[in-house]
Amino acid sequence: MEVILKDDVKGLGYKNDTVTVKPGFGRNYLLPQGLAVLADKSNKKIVAENIRQAAHKADKVKADAQAVADKIGDVVLDIPAKVGESGKIFGRVTTLQLADALKAKGIDVERKRLSFDQDPSAAGEYTATVDLHREVKHKVRFNVVAE
Repeated sequence: MEVILKDDVKGLGYKNDTVTVKPGFGRNYLLPQGLAVLADKSNKKIVAENIRQAAHKADKVKADAQAVADKIGDVVLDIPAKVGESGKIFGRVTTLQLADALKAKGIDVERKRLSFDQDPSAAGEYTATVDLHREVKHKVRFNVVAE
């Protein structure tokens, strides 16, 4: 089943991408949630026209995303967590904590755009990926430190 995404879907594609999905996933999730439309001739023409008209806007969005990535730069964040004697953390370090730490540095990033490269399970240094734009991804280093 071919569908055109109306919004970014993690693990599937970005807005206005034409993707092939299993019929059940498209019919039972993507279409009812309003995340996609069927990829027939008329919808493909509409999307092509929308892309053509939004081309100059897309350059600005990409430039804004690149500016945020440059602003993040090589910042190393400290995320406090309760740590046991062996160095393992109690609970979890979440993307929300990472987003709050970035916001404290003056960088506003949605937590949904953050993902850990490796789940933080002990005190130490880790990296996370910030998906700012389909072509702009940036690595953020952070340290999990004892409270």
